[in-house]
Amino acid sequence: MVENPHHDRRWFILALLATAQLMVVLDATVVNIALPSAQKALGFSDANRQWIITAYSLAFGSLLLPFGRLGDLFGRKLTLIVGLTGFSIVSAVAGASQSFGVLAGTRALQGMFGALLAPAALSLLTTTFTDPRERGTAFGIFGAVAGGGGALGLLLGGILTEYLSWRWCLYVNVVIAVPALFAAVVLLTNQVPEHRPKLDWPGTITATGGLFGIVFGFSQAEPRGWSDPVTLGALAAGVVLLVAFVLIERRSSHPLLPLRIVLDRNRGGSYLSVLISGAGIFAVFLFLTFYLQNNRGWSPVSTGLAFLPMVAMIVVASTTSNAVLLARVGPRPLVTTGMLLAAVGMLILTQLGEESSYAGHILPALLVTGLGLGLIFAPAINTATLGVEPADAGVASATVNSCQQVGGSIGTAFLNTMATTATASYLSGKLPTPNNAALAALHGYTVAFWWAMGIFLVGAAVAALVLRPGAIAPALEPQPVPA
Repeated sequence: MVENPHHDRRWFILALLATAQLMVVLDATVVNIALPSAQKALGFSDANRQWIITAYSLAFGSLLLPFGRLGDLFGRKLTLIVGLTGFSIVSAVAGASQSFGVLAGTRALQGMFGALLAPAALSLLTTTFTDPRERGTAFGIFGAVAGGGGALGLLLGGILTEYLSWRWCLYVNVVIAVPALFAAVVLLTNQVPEHRPKLDWPGTITATGGLFGIVFGFSQAEPRGWSDPVTLGALAAGVVLLVAFVLIERRSSHPLLPLRIVLDRNRGGSYLSVLISGAGIFAVFLFLTFYLQNNRGWSPVSTGLAFLPMVAMIVVASTTSNAVLLARVGPRPLVTTGMLLAAVGMLILTQLGEESSYAGHILPALLVTGLGLGLIFAPAINTATLGVEPADAGVASATVNSCQQVGGSIGTAFLNTMATTATASYLSGKLPTPNNAALAALHGYTVAFWWAMGIFLVGAAVAALVLRPGAIAPALEPQPVPA
């Protein structure tokens, strides 16, 4: 065991890792804004449009666990550099796409390299910051990026699409990745375990297949319906494979995901909190965007700017909760309170009307929701990787990202289905006038916000029951890392 070689450069490394995380999080929303323009330019159908999003989420979600373990086996600097290089190259190719097939294929490759990037960045953060006070600040900043990056993606996507081209929503990754790549080469030391364990192939196959089935199944729920054989078959196969994965991990001598990582109450509760909040936050990004653009006629740039106060609250709450509060009160009161505040934010949004003002109605909801999300993400991500052996940091970090990705997929499918069903129900028996269509859409958004409120209330109950009470400062001991 040797001293941490990254200690002297740790704050520069934090900037690098936050940049890498921002690129992955941005990509989940920045492309959404560009989709209508991309569809018009390349001429693909509405049915195919979903695959530009789904291709990324399928590859990213299903490969996170095995790719997180690759960082533990071969070194996180190496996996981060490969991830940054690959992500920038395929982003450039995607931006230059002249056909639907090329765009969808490169989006899948983006997801694959993102699955290398995300756990490598978080595990490097885990092993670089071991001092309790500094760790709180570092994870607060990282959590702010994880929680607010999606909203920034909406703004950036709007600006790039409106003033440049939809292609720049993909080219922008090159602009971010190239400086980060050079910084990674200069700042990081590749650390490889002295005794490299074997890769758990049965666990890798069942975990990858199970996560693929879950993400694919939920992605098909909206276009096909919940009762469609493809949707049900994919979800059932995903559940069966994940059960098989757990049984394999219990017996494996070199498990892909050692069960001791997730069976710890604080870590397990944190993973569940990230998953649940990932499902709930989708309502804010999607349905409020629809409301502002379709019902109120706002431009993509104006819509993106509307989310900035929420991002500011996420940053303030994330850094304060992690740097000041977490070591004193522990994660349970912070995450539980965050879930309740996010639920209040959703409750405010259920009252939206055709003439609701931004300052009087939307802004308060965004501020309360941002405060809540800041109290959830940073403490949960910090706690989810706390006390993990350095050799397991990669797969523990990948589990956090998997929960966020699967949660987002669940939220996308479930809330979109609830909104679509409510909209159709409202229009039943009414004349299809523009006014009725607008009122029906608003009713659908309102129903989605009610369901999102319920999701956050479930999250509050889970956090209160699963997370341990009390501070966790004694566990925050500096840990040496392997040479």
